Amino acid sequence: MTELPLPTYGTAPPRNRTLRRFLRHRLAVVGLAIIVILTVACIVGPWLLPYDQLYIDLRARFAPPMTGAHIFGTDPLGRDIAARLFMAGRVSLLVGFMAMVISTIVGTFVGVVAGYHGGRLGAVLMRIVDGFLSFPAIFLLLTLAAFVKPSPFMITVIIAVTSWMQVARVVEAEVRSLRERDFILAARMLGLSSSHIMFRELLPNVAGPIIVSATLTIANAILLEAYISFLGYGIQPPLPSWGNMLNGAQQYLATAPWLAIVPGVAITLAVTGFNFVGDGLRDALDARSDLS
Repeated sequence: MTELPLPTYGTAPPRNRTLRRFLRHRLAVVGLAIIVILTVACIVGPWLLPYDQLYIDLRARFAPPMTGAHIFGTDPLGRDIAARLFMAGRVSLLVGFMAMVISTIVGTFVGVVAGYHGGRLGAVLMRIVDGFLSFPAIFLLLTLAAFVKPSPFMITVIIAVTSWMQVARVVEAEVRSLRERDFILAARMLGLSSSHIMFRELLPNVAGPIIVSATLTIANAILLEAYISFLGYGIQPPLPSWGNMLNGAQQYLATAPWLAIVPGVAITLAVTGFNFVGDGLRDALDARSDLS
């Protein structure tokens, strides 16, 4: 019963048109290239380097970039920054991706139920969303992080807890606009269950906004992980993350600025890449957009 577009003749399929609109969005293509390069570097990079992220060479302390095999230099303990950067990228990107998955699932479920049922149930659910949004996200994040044992799993859960509300509001608004459409009325007349209508009829029709929100959520999650790790409440050494690499570099900004520049550039590239892709997906999934 999912609403289908009317057949067209002599035009490309909707999926191909969406792909073409995305590829015409130059910043989105650049962002996608950045994400792919970063991801591949973090997965393959540690295997190509002569040092691992825990190897200590006290004779090479504070080596500047491009010193021998240390392409990004070394830290105060003589550990290779490139090795730590790539391993930290695995942690930070995984936390961002898993936080996105959890927050998207929770936010989508709440948004679909609230948007479809409306009435008292929808009002209660959306007031819960508003209640979470009334707290500044950073303060809520730090409060939760201060009461749990820091680990990648717990940091992921905490970030997801503070990120699902935006997804819920987007999905609720989209579902509310679709619930009185003809294909939903027809589904009700056929006696289909509410769960079937919500998750088999409505959900596919709001997939576009969900995908865009999910992409932007990854960028936000990477920033939040870096923020709380920089403050000492997130991922703890010796496990590296981009945030705790910045934390360890702050006292050496004047003497060894590369300690902060390298992870800072990695965070900037990752967040920028996901934001560019999110903008491109928003335009590509909007049939009214014209990027030419």
